[in-house]
Amino acid sequence: MPSPLNHRPVLVGQGEITLKTADLSQAREPLALMEAAVRRAFEDAGAPGALALVDSLDVVSEYSWPYPDAPGQLASRLGIAPARQAYGEVGGESPVRFIHEAALRIQRGESRVAVVVGAESEYFVQAARKAGQALPWSPRNPQAHLKRGTDWLRPLAVQLGVASPASVYPFYENATLAAWGQTPAEALEDSGRIWSGFSQAAQANASAWSRQALAPEDITAITPANRLIAWPYTVRVIANPQVNQGAAVVLMDAALAQQLQVPERQWLHLWGGAAASEPEDYLDRADYRSVPAQTAVLGAARQWLADPLQDCCIELYSCFPVVPKLARRALGLPAHAPLSCTGGLSFFGAPLSNYMTHATAAVMRRLRQPGAPMGLLYGQGGYATSHHALVVSSRPAPRPLDEHYSVQAAANAARGPAPALDLRYSGPAQLETHTTLFERDGSPRHGVVIARTPQSTRVLACVPASDTQAIGLLTSPQASPVGLQGTVALQHDGTPRWHFA
Repeated sequence: MPSPLNHRPVLVGQGEITLKTADLSQAREPLALMEAAVRRAFEDAGAPGALALVDSLDVVSEYSWPYPDAPGQLASRLGIAPARQAYGEVGGESPVRFIHEAALRIQRGESRVAVVVGAESEYFVQAARKAGQALPWSPRNPQAHLKRGTDWLRPLAVQLGVASPASVYPFYENATLAAWGQTPAEALEDSGRIWSGFSQAAQANASAWSRQALAPEDITAITPANRLIAWPYTVRVIANPQVNQGAAVVLMDAALAQQLQVPERQWLHLWGGAAASEPEDYLDRADYRSVPAQTAVLGAARQWLADPLQDCCIELYSCFPVVPKLARRALGLPAHAPLSCTGGLSFFGAPLSNYMTHATAAVMRRLRQPGAPMGLLYGQGGYATSHHALVVSSRPAPRPLDEHYSVQAAANAARGPAPALDLRYSGPAQLETHTTLFERDGSPRHGVVIARTPQSTRVLACVPASDTQAIGLLTSPQASPVGLQGTVALQHDGTPRWHFA
């Protein structure tokens, strides 16, 4: 039976703002976008006066203009004084976690009105930088440390240029396509179909940054406007962080929502969720053919969905194609299944950690309409590292939220042992996965391979652009080189170099 209204968490309001302009006379800092999004969320709930009742405020990690105290500064702008004010750690899954945790606090009676909000103004920041113009915004935090992959990855990965999301996710793309028996060309066609669907969802979303629907071939064709970044990814399948976007959602105790006369047709109920993670450094993972934490999280979420294809608005995180491809398979969805209500990070926009707040807003709007009663929010952070899913519905949940939502034990049980990394190895090896990095003019910069030795250790090695035969094998659309034999030799500077046998 559904829980009584008292202490039952419900999502009641959502608000978004997108300013697609480089006109610096209209530039608004992230705090201003957050403030606008929060006020819109309470207006959407039909209870603008309830803003004064906020007792919990979560601000999503923000990169474009880091502040000394974003939650405190935002609260001041809003004229509120929540007892709980928190600033999140970076991570694309973090908004889903913040919403889940806010709901649990309401369920425990620790909170009655909670807000999750975030924003980025990176497009304005870059426009000002290009114009050589200072922005008259609130002071930045001079001590802010914006966490990046170079903080925790091995120096050799940084040296070889495989320390950013755009260069790491191709390792998963190339390993999975081989494991699924696809040629690179077939995998690219799949990416084109998925991303074309995302562009259509973005076209229908008034808050999207890019609202141009693209055909699959527009996604996959390599052109000067769609150049290769890291094989096999081009510009159009990569998340776009150059945006000015903010979003907020409001949760309430259902009894209070009823008292404030928030229409029940606007309520969304939280049914359950799950979370798990992978080792932070991708070189410490068992393989690149699967992501056990993602599989465990989506497997747990699947229990609340009778038919994900027929009765569910799905939002699968989409920073790079391999992520929704893996998630689609974990959920047992067919290739034609719609995977985003929002538009994806390439077309809707990628306000870094805050995309899933926008996705929550889109799912809320969709579930208020006739049709699908269920919604699945799946977010991912790091380099396929942190995973969190949450199931919401226009229908009351059959039971309270489970306080213990971690499925880390299941993920760990499914994960094989990670091979030791041997950075001084020379000798034969078998190619495990790979990518090739490209210059802006479309020429190869160099290739990078991850391989396994006969001793079951792992190696990371470079393929110079001058080795045109090897680069040709790594970038062939007709056949994957995964599984081929080669050798690793240490160069005079200690850099491992790969040669095909």
